Amino acid sequence: MPTHTLEQLRTGQLAGARRLDLSAGLTRFPREIFELADSLEVLNLSGNRLSELPDDLGRLRRLRIIFCSDNDFTHLPECLGDCPALEMVGFKANRIDVVPAQALPARLRWLILTDNRLTQLPVALGERAALQKLMLAGNRLQALPDSLADARRLELLRLSANALPRLPAWLTELPRLSWLALSGNPLGWPCPETPALPVVPWHHLVVEDRLGGGASGDIYRVREAGTGQRSWALKLFKGAVTSDGRPEDEWRASLIAGHHPALVTPAAQMQGHPDGMQGVLMPLLPAGHVALASPPSFESCTRDVYAPGQLFDGQAVRGWLGAMAAALAHLHARSVMHGDFYAHNIHVSPDSGEAVLGDFGAATVLPTGQAPVADALRALEVRAFGCLMDELLQRLAPSDAAWATRLQPWVEACLDAVPSRRPSMRELATVLG
Repeated sequence: MPTHTLEQLRTGQLAGARRLDLSAGLTRFPREIFELADSLEVLNLSGNRLSELPDDLGRLRRLRIIFCSDNDFTHLPECLGDCPALEMVGFKANRIDVVPAQALPARLRWLILTDNRLTQLPVALGERAALQKLMLAGNRLQALPDSLADARRLELLRLSANALPRLPAWLTELPRLSWLALSGNPLGWPCPETPALPVVPWHHLVVEDRLGGGASGDIYRVREAGTGQRSWALKLFKGAVTSDGRPEDEWRASLIAGHHPALVTPAAQMQGHPDGMQGVLMPLLPAGHVALASPPSFESCTRDVYAPGQLFDGQAVRGWLGAMAAALAHLHARSVMHGDFYAHNIHVSPDSGEAVLGDFGAATVLPTGQAPVADALRALEVRAFGCLMDELLQRLAPSDAAWATRLQPWVEACLDAVPSRRPSMRELATVLG
């Protein structure tokens, strides 16, 4: 999105704007923003030097989304709770150590407090009935308010890189929780050993082009000199806490996951980067593979976005679901929970049933020798698989309706509100294999 300017705001050029993006080293909230009170729905003030918002922020009666990441806030402003339409609040990478109950809007659906200094959260958080997405990685939390047991709509929860010594019993009983990240907490779990990888020096690699990237790092196409010009995908980790967790935890989980034909996992470790960056070498995706969907939007919140009117070939969907069920069954057997099992992390061949799952940024290594805890966590990811099944079966051509109908009981089983009643991924892999 293009960044607007103070000059545009002050001269009335943005009259009637529904979205405002303003990053100009601000130390004070520009009062001219209130001139947009009848239209403004999205306010992005990230990348400034703000430490407070005006007490009368509630005048922005249509405001649905506010971003104030990368600023100087030390507490979540109480005036946020006065905004009647506010649903999404993002204050990533500030210095926030206090969240007053009054700061939580009544319609709160999506809260981002990644990379702050939180040690506790208010009881009122669990009283926000619409809460679906809660992102708390990179804080100092030692406990969660028990009121979150009543967050019946909560589907995505990021708790990585905190100070949690244990998990509350109610966490794995939440009826809709599907995407959970827990790595980087002192949970004291016995875990599998991390296997070693072959090492490839940085100076042996020739970087060709950037293939993409995400919260935890960027991916490049590289050639390995001296090995017949073999090509790889190199992921360089950014080295900071992301919305999912820490790069070193992603690294560890992907190594423990090991090789599977439907997983994108490391084959070698890169060492000797001139800037000290960590990196792994992975096989390149086959030509023609594309992401199955786009990430969730502001509106969809926790569900991926597909092209309007998109329909999939039934035979291809059979292959994709079979491959993903086998991939998750493999991960669960290796004591790894992917944590971000979404269509946008699955790359498929549109003309065949080939599919591979990548991006271990939110992965959690499960405890060994503690079957009840591990199985309860696996059951959460079964719901994520059920969401994928539901999305794909809804987008089949009418000629595949009979097959979709036969699978519908399995979708419903995966989405069961009681996690312990859901099938295992091993069972689903057998059904879909």
